Amino acid sequence: MSADSSTTYEQLAELSADEPTLIEGLPGHGLVASIAVDLLNDQLDLTHCGNITSDAFPPVTTFDEGFVQDLVRVYGCGHPAVMTLQSDLTIPETAYEPLSRCVIEDVASEIGRAIFIAAAPANSEEQLGEVTAIATTEAIRDELEAADIEMADERGVVGGVTGALVRQCYQAGVPAALLVVRAHPQLPDPRAAKSVVENALEPLVDFDVDTTPLDEQAEEIQQRMQQVADQFQQAQQANGQEATNERQFRSKGSGMYQ
Repeated sequence: MSADSSTTYEQLAELSADEPTLIEGLPGHGLVASIAVDLLNDQLDLTHCGNITSDAFPPVTTFDEGFVQDLVRVYGCGHPAVMTLQSDLTIPETAYEPLSRCVIEDVASEIGRAIFIAAAPANSEEQLGEVTAIATTEAIRDELEAADIEMADERGVVGGVTGALVRQCYQAGVPAALLVVRAHPQLPDPRAAKSVVENALEPLVDFDVDTTPLDEQAEEIQQRMQQVADQFQQAQQANGQEATNERQFRSKGSGMYQ
């Protein structure tokens, strides 16, 4: 159990997979990770296998198809050997550390590696969907290069809950890759999610999913995701807080990914 007793993982089902790959899909810039993992959960028919609860999470209730559900959930399956981490709302800054410790100590104790997804605002139309990567180990770097994923060549900072998770992996010796995709500067970006699935996740994890829904339902997905983001921002502002789900990235020097 995590050292923070207020943040706990409840396992609902055991996976038959040996050392699965954990793919993070928490909300960040452009909601790219959330959109990509939504697609994986659906296309791979992943099973809801656990929940993470914490006193640091927002005091809200989320629901789907008429049923209440936990804010942060874990899904998985045996073939392909995949686990996903998903949240319905942006994780507040106070929850970064307890959540990341819980994920590494409780959820990720049996995984083979972790893959995180961050997005940075594209500086041009041509840059949309470009994917680069950051590795915690040389072995992960070799896997990324074997999958023809370009390594990031600039200096930068990984912020938000994704940064906390990557740091926990690095310090705990969990092999991890961070995929950085260029996305729309302001809107939820299903096409950036499609790019990271097709050009990075599929070759890395060796599965095949149908990404056409991200094209066919792009406008609907944008509206739905924007509505969720707006609702959470309004709730934060009502409590005297500021939304932290989108931060700017500059390509050189003091860049920020999230």
